[in-house]
Amino acid sequence: MKKKRVLMLGAGAQGTTVCRCLEKEENVGEIICGDYDIKAATQLASGLSKATAKQVNARDMQSIIEAAAGCDLMVVALPLDYGRNVLGAALECKCNYQDFAAMEDLDPDWVKCVEIMLNDYSPKFAANNTLAVIGTGSAPGVICAASRRAVRPLDTCETIYNIVWEGVEAKRFQPFWWSPVTALADFRGEPDKGYGGAYAFENGKLITTRNFTRPIYRQYDYMDRKVRFVEHLHDEPVQMSFHNESHFKGAKNIYFKYGGVGVDFSEPLYKAGLLRDEPVLYNGVEVVPFDFVMNFIPAAPKTPEEVKAILDEGLVADAGAMCVEAYGMKDGRKVCSQVHVMAPGIVESYERAGMTGEQYLTGQGGFLFTKMFVNDIYDQKGLISSDQLSDSEVDYYFDEAAKLGITLDCRLEEVDEFPVDKE
Repeated sequence: MKKKRVLMLGAGAQGTTVCRCLEKEENVGEIICGDYDIKAATQLASGLSKATAKQVNARDMQSIIEAAAGCDLMVVALPLDYGRNVLGAALECKCNYQDFAAMEDLDPDWVKCVEIMLNDYSPKFAANNTLAVIGTGSAPGVICAASRRAVRPLDTCETIYNIVWEGVEAKRFQPFWWSPVTALADFRGEPDKGYGGAYAFENGKLITTRNFTRPIYRQYDYMDRKVRFVEHLHDEPVQMSFHNESHFKGAKNIYFKYGGVGVDFSEPLYKAGLLRDEPVLYNGVEVVPFDFVMNFIPAAPKTPEEVKAILDEGLVADAGAMCVEAYGMKDGRKVCSQVHVMAPGIVESYERAGMTGEQYLTGQGGFLFTKMFVNDIYDQKGLISSDQLSDSEVDYYFDEAAKLGITLDCRLEEVDEFPVDKE
């Protein structure tokens, strides 16, 4: 098998994890660590025998094309406003493409951006005999592959819940274990005023819902209490709505529900108007509430030293859940197919890799999509989202995930009625 040349765009936490994993892959011959911050790229490459650093300006397509020349794969861990350039460069260089998210600069409407990628860019990648996969972190990503696994036992599907609980709580003030800017920005939408909010696929149509609404309550057997899960802006209902017939057995309703420390912290801020990004006048001074609040929110820990400091201070809880509930028919019976993703918590993740559980699941989960590229596992061409993996690709993905301590607990039980989501 040909040894692959891989361009990693972005030398942050996700890019670092992927590059370190690629270093161990026999079928990887060269890794290019690309970032506008050449110091960050050089620092990452310096610890890897297969890697070199290159300064890449993602706002300049030609800069990306030059870096990607001769590459078999481009992996993108950048902010969401470089879509035209990174996708265009991958097409120009005729290389495969992987993105942790779904770019948002192709249209003012983000849902339209996803549609453009799936409908317009897919035939372009197929014409190059290459594959692009978007939404390849933990959520979206791992949970999307788990959703494909959850619907497998069903004859037909009615409703899918994607459920995430972040139950890790430190003794110090640490409300978020990933980007607090992104987390709080996703919470601040107000659809009643014509912008933002969350998405749900309901009765066969994609709708906008309000964050923190439509609560459901769950206590799985590995949870110490019942948790409230609410609407939250996320990719899964959008991505999966485009494939409800082809990949999710006709699902009519698809939801994402989020709970945990970050939700409990953010909801009062939202209700108080402190997540708004419109300036307000306070004592004669113009202040943007969101920016003011962000000034006091600590960043998520990135380095092993930062994680260790939190662990040394102590934890209140080291818990969490990622579950897919797929309701449908099986042999004429109403059933619920549950797939629970069991992954290392923060303590085990630090012991394994010197990182938090969030970093571990996102980085390692994302890398597994990369591993499938470098080992020629994919049997598709074009552009797909992570919920479009074939059954064989899903099986390979979770076989490899198990080697990293990320396993599935699959359950099938009969139910009296299907759940109804409501305000």
